Amino acid sequence: MAEKMSPSPGGGITPLQQMLASGTGAILTSLFVTPLDVVKIRLQAQRTPFSKAWPAQAVPWGAQSATWKCFLYCNGLMDHLYVCQNGNACTAWYKAPTHFTGTLDAFVKITRYEGIRSLWSGLPPTLVMAVPATVIYFTTYDQLRDYLHVWTGSRGHYIPLLAGALARLGAVTVISPLELIRTKMQSRQLSYRELRVCIQSAVAQDGWLSLWRGWGPTVLRDVPFSALYWFNYELVRTWLCRQAWLDEATFMVSFTSGAISGTVAAVLTLPFDVVKTQRQIELGDSEVHPVAASKPSSTWLLMQRIRAESGTRGLFAGFLPRVIKVAPACAIMVSTYEFGKTFFQKLNQERQLRGL
Repeated sequence: MAEKMSPSPGGGITPLQQMLASGTGAILTSLFVTPLDVVKIRLQAQRTPFSKAWPAQAVPWGAQSATWKCFLYCNGLMDHLYVCQNGNACTAWYKAPTHFTGTLDAFVKITRYEGIRSLWSGLPPTLVMAVPATVIYFTTYDQLRDYLHVWTGSRGHYIPLLAGALARLGAVTVISPLELIRTKMQSRQLSYRELRVCIQSAVAQDGWLSLWRGWGPTVLRDVPFSALYWFNYELVRTWLCRQAWLDEATFMVSFTSGAISGTVAAVLTLPFDVVKTQRQIELGDSEVHPVAASKPSSTWLLMQRIRAESGTRGLFAGFLPRVIKVAPACAIMVSTYEFGKTFFQKLNQERQLRGL
């Protein structure tokens, strides 16, 4: 037990302390970013009510995502697929026919007529799934990075890139079946017993790999994003510290580095994000209409279809909303995480001094 709790080589803190720091960062990120997406979804719902939504296959690539029966809630930490059938499953997001003229007006009216708590309608699924996923991801990244530094005896820039890719691959693989299960529960209002029967039937018919449906597009987006993010983050943080003559990164240095690296990674991986969104919409539509649902297209075929219908610009649809959401989420998450690690490092040092 003592061996497990010993501080990690590079950070001077235990894995448990890393988990506490990343968990705190994930919760704070969720609290700050969730209202932005709640407002976005309410504005989309206003333009095209869910009861009039089109099937996923009929959606033109230039149309707003609100025209789908399924829509994505993404708070910058994790995507959540919501399946809406005649508005029945979307009461938390589509409570009142209040008309909004814009983002600021939506914030004011939701707060005034529905209460400020309505701005955090999407928080429960985030706390249940995104926070544990983020804890796994950040802790694994730090452990891998420290291990690779010791194993290679190098502080090369390729190490954050490799550690970030491997950490995200592991987190996506662990969470993917849980996301599929949650989508099934939400789309059909299944009890846990019915869910178990449903999963057993799916496994018997298509094998255990069916639980990882949608894993490929997720990996194609999230793994390159993670590799680019950590690579740029370490570079930018080191450069900013050098410019400011700092021995260690401050909260603002970490915040700025997180925002810059998150923006760069979000832009470069946007085509994969567009494809992943479409695949998740297909998944949700298959849950609502299992008989009529067609076999999901491959990632490459989807990219070709988007390019043929909307040109290269179609692969970069949603550029501004993604950057606006991802940049602050990355900044808040990583700066809080680094602040938490610094806090625990100082705490451990004080304990060691007291023990001498």
